[in-house]
Amino acid sequence: MPGPEARLDLLKTLGDNTRYAIYLELARSPKPLSTADVAESLGLHLNTVRPHLERMREVGLLEVRRDSRGAVGRPQKLYSLAAEAPSLGLEPPVYPMLSRMLLQVAVDASVDDEVVLDAGRHAGRSMAHRVKAPASVPCAELAVAMLDGMGFDPATVTEGERTSVAFGHCPFAELAEAEPQVVCALHRGLLEGFVDEIGHGEVLEFHDLSARSPCQAELVGR
Repeated sequence: MPGPEARLDLLKTLGDNTRYAIYLELARSPKPLSTADVAESLGLHLNTVRPHLERMREVGLLEVRRDSRGAVGRPQKLYSLAAEAPSLGLEPPVYPMLSRMLLQVAVDASVDDEVVLDAGRHAGRSMAHRVKAPASVPCAELAVAMLDGMGFDPATVTEGERTSVAFGHCPFAELAEAEPQVVCALHRGLLEGFVDEIGHGEVLEFHDLSARSPCQAELVGR
């Protein structure tokens, strides 16, 4: 928890209208954004956005990582809210607390792995029911779009019918790092349920935090 001086610095930083607008854009995004993403969304010039992002990073509002996937030259920076950044009321404060409590209940009760997977599969099937796409669209493409919409920032490599999906960002990161056996199983079940309900694909493998970072899944069409 930042001290009084640090909190005052945060408030001063967000007192600028442009920085506040940028902060809201990042807070609403399910995945990290580049300088160009923010500039395009807000109709601002890159040179206007860049120093504001760096200022917010300096005071601890934002986290930054580099992403070189598919890029030519210097890797671009991707920005997201820092773990201790204020939510500004964009989400009900009880939701994160409820998630942590429910996770602790599952851990304390030693919930069976298959029960956890089934809970994820049920959610995945429900999400698949809402997909409006022709049957000709590959299952892997639909699954990647679903994961991207949730904020997993997926990167793919396709060879024939097989698609490898690496997750560049985990929206469940805090919980997954604390209890990967439960949270990663829910993620796996979510993907399996979605793909199974779409009906023309299969999750061959799922490598969670215990196996590799970033997490990765292998999908195949059928």
